[in-house]
Amino acid sequence: MMQCRVLVTRPEREAARWVEALRLRGIDAQALPLLAIEPLQDDSALREARERADHYQAWMFVSAAAVQHFFGDAFCPLEQGPRCWATGPGTAAALHAAGVPDARIDVPAQDAGQFDSEALWQIVRPQLGAGTRVLIVRGGDTDGRPAGRDWLALEIAAAGASHDTVVAYRRVPPDWNEAQRAMALAAAGDGSVWLFSSSQAIANLLQTLPQARWAGARAVATHPRIAQAARAAGFGQVLHSNSELGALVASIESFQ
Repeated sequence: MMQCRVLVTRPEREAARWVEALRLRGIDAQALPLLAIEPLQDDSALREARERADHYQAWMFVSAAAVQHFFGDAFCPLEQGPRCWATGPGTAAALHAAGVPDARIDVPAQDAGQFDSEALWQIVRPQLGAGTRVLIVRGGDTDGRPAGRDWLALEIAAAGASHDTVVAYRRVPPDWNEAQRAMALAAAGDGSVWLFSSSQAIANLLQTLPQARWAGARAVATHPRIAQAARAAGFGQVLHSNSELGALVASIESFQ
C-alpha cells in the first residue's frame, strides 16, 4: 500500500468508480468531489432538442453525464440514426449503456495518447460537409448556461457544417462538510496527491478555499490544459497523465 493519499476530485458517482479502481491497485484513494452534477432547473430546451434529435446527422457528447442526462429515463436512442460522438471511453460506455449500438459510436481508440475534442476530431472530420448538422450536448454552469470550450464547434463551422448546442445538466461547486474542508486544507501540504480531470474543479477549489496556498501541494492532471490550470493555481508539483488507469498509477507512484 502506498503511503501517500490520492484525492479524487471528479463528481461523486464517477469519483467512487475511480477510487475503487485505484484502491485495487494498492493506492490509498479517497473521494473529494470538486464538482457536483445537478439537473437543469428549466429543461424545456433539452426536451425540445430531444424532439428534433433525428434532424441531426451526429450527436456529440462531451461527457458521460451529458449522455445520461440527454437520454434520461424516457428518451430512447433511435435504432437507425445519427452518429454518436464521444471524447473518451467513459462517454462511449455511457452511450452503450443507454442503448446506442457500438457501430454508431465514434470515439478515440483505447490507446490514444489523449481523450479530448482534438483526438475525436481526427475521427469524425470526414463525416462533415455542407448541410451536415451536429447537436452538441454539454454541461452548463450553475445557472444552466453553456460552459466549456468552443473549439469543436468552431471546427464544425469551418468544415462547412452547422451545429446546435444544448445543455443537459449543471455543474455546480461542491457542498463540503467540515471534515472534507479539513481534508482539503491538510492536502495543501501533507504529501497528498490531487487527481484533477477538470479545470473547473481547480477553479472551484480556489473559490472554496480562497485562503489556502498550494506551493507545497502535488497534483496529477489528465490533460495538459488542466495541468496548466493547476500550475497557475500555485500547485508546486504537477504531472500530466492520460486517463488510462495504468498511466495514472505510474504518474502517482512517480511522486514516491
